Amino acid sequence: MNKRILHLAIPNIISNLSVPLLGLADLALMGHMGSLQDLGAIALGGMIFNFIYWLFGFLRMGTTGFTAQSLGKRDLPQVVMHLSKALLAAIGSALLLLLFQSLISKLSFFIVDGSEQVEELTSVYFNIRIWAAPATISLYAITGWFIGMQNTRFPMIITIALNLLNIGFNVLFVFVFGMRSDGVALGTVLAQYCGLFLSLFFLFRYYGKLRKYFTFKGILDLKEFFKVNSNLFIRTLLLILALSFFTVASAEQNDTILAVNTLLLQFFTIFSYFLDGFAYSAEALTGKFLGANSISRLRRMIKITFLWAGALSIVFSLLYLGGNNMLLSALTNKHDVIAAASPFLPWVIIIPLVTFPAFIWDGVYIGATASKQMRNVMIVATVVFFFPVYYFSRGSLGNHGLWLAFIVMMLSRSFLMTLMAKKVIPD
Repeated sequence: MNKRILHLAIPNIISNLSVPLLGLADLALMGHMGSLQDLGAIALGGMIFNFIYWLFGFLRMGTTGFTAQSLGKRDLPQVVMHLSKALLAAIGSALLLLLFQSLISKLSFFIVDGSEQVEELTSVYFNIRIWAAPATISLYAITGWFIGMQNTRFPMIITIALNLLNIGFNVLFVFVFGMRSDGVALGTVLAQYCGLFLSLFFLFRYYGKLRKYFTFKGILDLKEFFKVNSNLFIRTLLLILALSFFTVASAEQNDTILAVNTLLLQFFTIFSYFLDGFAYSAEALTGKFLGANSISRLRRMIKITFLWAGALSIVFSLLYLGGNNMLLSALTNKHDVIAAASPFLPWVIIIPLVTFPAFIWDGVYIGATASKQMRNVMIVATVVFFFPVYYFSRGSLGNHGLWLAFIVMMLSRSFLMTLMAKKVIPD
């Protein structure tokens, strides 16, 4: 079982670790070749698209759970049907984004405030990059299907290839053709379509025999598909709102606190890159074991995955305890920010310990398509815990109150999902 878990988890961890390289490369390009306004356009444009596409993460999660369960049942027609429905939903969603791109752009700039020149460059960036939507969202669907098929190697290859191509295109357009932030946007569009074509190559090359199971009958029966995915959408939206509010509340205090909290959240992000690998593994195996009605193997897999995640969280907490100043120095050379961050480092140290159960339970619940329970837990975690804790404590605790609210939210998710697991995992 350890081998199966690691076989699925390690490629996902490698994929996740390749993602930050792209952001760093884009910033480095604009930092050296572009203006300060180009750098701002990349930051604002990237934030807008991160928000938009993160909302469509439900498509990957839902497809993984459905596919893994059907694979466990050896119901190959349904395995093919889940991919077909996911791609149909992806293309439909992308077309809506393209149709309403002007409205989305205006709404984004109403919410996000920047200088006139930065907003002008960001608008150009947005108008180019939005055309990657069909490829980006379709990749979510195909990636979810691959993971449901117990294949995390292909998503790893696709992600690494896509990011390397993206960097290559960006360098070509900026250095050779003299473009700036618009060149970065165009490079992203081309890379996304290359990633889509590569995923389709893997799909037809290695799973082409499954085409014989495809039928149009039932492809428009999306009731259960949308029921599960709508709950995942609400859950994801609440998580995004909580994290966005964290940034807004940081900015309301002062610029130094905003810088401090932004840096300290990177510790959480780095940890999540590793834990997500085990969460994806739990998604794939939970669905497969449930579909095969192999409950004893499911329970054993969950236990072993929690042991791996728990050990990893202890390692990260110890690393953050012993090397926090070194990590902060790697992220910034501003000594005043590092000094200001010191009082809040204890929150960072305990993050891995209180968040790892939520990561793994997310994977189990997704594999079990228990999206209603995930939605309800997230509602309670944000509405009952996160916001009340912050507003009750900010007057006396200041920024510590914001971190307390974040920790309590994650801890409540871990506790509630553990409590509700009996309803998700059959006896």
